[in-house]
Amino acid sequence: MKLTAREKTSLFFEAVVTIVLFSLIGFALVVMIQQVVKTNPGLASGIYLIKRSLAIGPWHLQIWSYQRWLIAALAIIGIIVLWWRLIRRYHQYQLRHIINELHYISNGHLAHRIPFKMNGDRQKMIESVNALVDSAMQSMSDEKKVEQSKDELITNVSHDLRTPLTSIIGYLGLVEDGQYQNEDDLVKYAHIAYEKAKQMKTLVEDLFEYTKVQQDGAPVNMMRLDLGQLLEQVAASFELEGEKKGLKISSIVIPSPLKIEADPEQIGRAVSNLVANALKYGHGATYIHLSAREHGAMVQLTVANDGEAIPQQSIEHLFERFYRVEGSRSKKTGGTGLGLAIVKSIVDLHHGQISAHSDNHETSFIMTLPVKQAAQQETKPIQHH
Repeated sequence: MKLTAREKTSLFFEAVVTIVLFSLIGFALVVMIQQVVKTNPGLASGIYLIKRSLAIGPWHLQIWSYQRWLIAALAIIGIIVLWWRLIRRYHQYQLRHIINELHYISNGHLAHRIPFKMNGDRQKMIESVNALVDSAMQSMSDEKKVEQSKDELITNVSHDLRTPLTSIIGYLGLVEDGQYQNEDDLVKYAHIAYEKAKQMKTLVEDLFEYTKVQQDGAPVNMMRLDLGQLLEQVAASFELEGEKKGLKISSIVIPSPLKIEADPEQIGRAVSNLVANALKYGHGATYIHLSAREHGAMVQLTVANDGEAIPQQSIEHLFERFYRVEGSRSKKTGGTGLGLAIVKSIVDLHHGQISAHSDNHETSFIMTLPVKQAAQQETKPIQHH
């Protein structure tokens, strides 16, 4: 920490005043002692005998003189007092600088940090203050992101609900006003309104599921789960829809049986979302393959299809809520944009990882989950070949 010119001048005058005052005190003390010695013959005689007894050599050199020792002692004490006063004042200036920095930060300059390097407890105090400010800034940033996230969620949900709702009101308004030519038009309008209502219901259900798994302390019903049975059930539930699109849905687990600790309902929802995503967006696909393989303490659960590839620039955004890839993966497919975000949230609740890989040969979504859950689970990514 650098002192200001004013503080350096103050320290200089502090030293001068201390030296002058201590010199006057020392001079007065020496005069008083000499006066006491002169007025006390017995004390003077004792001092004279001590001086004679400490004389050495043929020249009777005296190595002791109370005046010299007194002056030397006073000089040493004076230096100590001077050093103590200057250090004390210097520390006061350091604290003043720290307080000024704190006032500067408290006035709204939250990006500022105390730049001083000091010794001892003062440096620990500076580091604690800087760490506290960093923590406060991080909390404010996180809170701001949460607020922005909530605003974006409300905006997106409002937009996605308004579009089908407008259609429903429009077509039902035509029916209400009798603006249809025949019964076929009436059935057509009712059918469109029905399909739009189902679209709204899907959005509301996905939104409910997303907010549920996003909440802090979201309930997770962990139990021993047989992945082979789960994948077979999911494949069977989508079999008819797959046949309509000319898709074969199959599943395999290695080894079999393969069991992990997980929430069956949530993992089932995650796999179902991935299969539904493949059915909806995997244009030109001939198969959807579900697989689970054990890799040490981890299990790699994959949903793959040979449909249209996902653009590489979109891969890293797939798990963001309401994100839709351009072109074929647009709102025209009726997606809510929450399916993959729900999958990622479920995987996070299980202390796992999820990634996507896509090329002209195959598109795959890979969930990496621990075989056993722990309070502090560390997951290591599995190399994909």
